[in-house]
Amino acid sequence: MAQARRPNRLFKNLNAKIASIPMVLTAVVVFVGGTLWTVLYSFTDSKLLPRLRFVGLDQYERLWSSQRWIVSIENLAIYGFLSLILSFGIGFLLAALLDQKIRFENTFRTIFLYPFALSFIVTGLVWQWILNPDFGVQHVVRSLGWTSFTFDPLYNSAIVIYGILFAGLWQGTGLIMCLMLAGLRGIDEDIWKAARVDGIPMWKTYAFIIIPMMRPVFITTLVIVASGIVRLYDLVVAQTGGGPGNASEVPAKYVYEFMFKAQNLGQGFAASTMMLVTVAIFVVPWAYFEFGGKRNG
Repeated sequence: MAQARRPNRLFKNLNAKIASIPMVLTAVVVFVGGTLWTVLYSFTDSKLLPRLRFVGLDQYERLWSSQRWIVSIENLAIYGFLSLILSFGIGFLLAALLDQKIRFENTFRTIFLYPFALSFIVTGLVWQWILNPDFGVQHVVRSLGWTSFTFDPLYNSAIVIYGILFAGLWQGTGLIMCLMLAGLRGIDEDIWKAARVDGIPMWKTYAFIIIPMMRPVFITTLVIVASGIVRLYDLVVAQTGGGPGNASEVPAKYVYEFMFKAQNLGQGFAASTMMLVTVAIFVVPWAYFEFGGKRNG
């Protein structure tokens, strides 16, 4: 009986499976093939052009002995940690407020989501102007009488990454708000009614009932946000260009500089491989919990 079912299951939706073959082949050749090619050449001494002259782990040793790379990792860690915490917190708070069926909800939702429609380059240039001490926030405050006020994060190497964080939060919080709002709207209304009848405070309802039920939304949002953090490049280039000095360097910019300006493909491939490992740290556990965990359950 089981043997008779297997052929039927294999040929089920056969047309759809045949139609997906080009997409699958493209994914395998372009993404998987490109990834393996990058990892392979990260063990070579490729310069202007790729060449198969292996040097073992020399590129990785040189990478982790570079102060510029260490600074880029530190910046990404600071930006990533604060971006996750603040964007999730602000996004969920906005979603919870909009979920109260307030007036002009569509207008507020559009306003909050609008920054995400802009490119990162545009966002970076806008915030470069806002944070410019000559005609931005500092200039406006000083013109109001507070002449000793100082606010120039993009020109201070100690806090420049926080200036970039402002732009990143403004750009991406709206998307998180929409994802969270979709999750909240998927909660059965009877749950809210039961909580109100039992006299459970709203904050406890969110903390112990609603948020645990939104686990899939949080995990999916985490993967989306984390992969975007690892690929951080446009905001840095538009706002600071990596400066002052190398104070706002990030891994993606490091890869670009070595592959296309320094003409050191081997070093760029090694750095991009480390970025791939970072993304895998987030994606692999998500895939296991979403697919493998369900199958085991």
